[in-house]
Amino acid sequence: MNAVIERNEVVERLEVLTRFRFTRERFWEMHERGFFDGRRVELIGGEIIEMPAQGNKHGATIERVQRVLEGVFGTGYWVRNQLTLDLSRYGVPDPDIAVVVGDRDHPGDDNPNTALLIVEVSDSRLRYDQVIKASLYAAAGIADYWIVNIPDRRLEIRRDPRPDAAQEFGYGYESLTTLEPGKTATPLAVPNGVVPVDRPFF
Repeated sequence: MNAVIERNEVVERLEVLTRFRFTRERFWEMHERGFFDGRRVELIGGEIIEMPAQGNKHGATIERVQRVLEGVFGTGYWVRNQLTLDLSRYGVPDPDIAVVVGDRDHPGDDNPNTALLIVEVSDSRLRYDQVIKASLYAAAGIADYWIVNIPDRRLEIRRDPRPDAAQEFGYGYESLTTLEPGKTATPLAVPNGVVPVDRPFF
């Protein structure tokens, strides 16, 4: 009988730990206390996720995307490269690219809590960006989410965030457009902007 009780207590404790989620406030407190020194981490759905090291091709692709979007958006917008967004109480990601209203030469004290466009450059973490990150961004109301799909050499554009109980965070994107090199894409926030799909790829 005691063994059964002890086992039940262990199961209950494990279930509590599994349900535990870090909040944005706790995440930043840990950050300030040096818990993540020397590590690149994100808060995704209340879980602290360590980001893998980048290869040259991945980093160079991010820089290409940044340059292209800076030309398309122009002044009045900040094309941020792997900087933090405070999207929600349980979501503090560092997207590869996030375009926000503002000026990089006059940043505010607080991180932005939304973006006009988010772009993830994906190779080894492609499925993660297609599923987990997509649901996170949809739940935060990000209207325009692009994935530079390196393995398949195509651009995936997700739009129209909607509630979807089947997705990780209860939201997903209703629209998915896939574009191959030779095509062009246009950000929602810049209707006259043209992004050649082949520009990010080597």
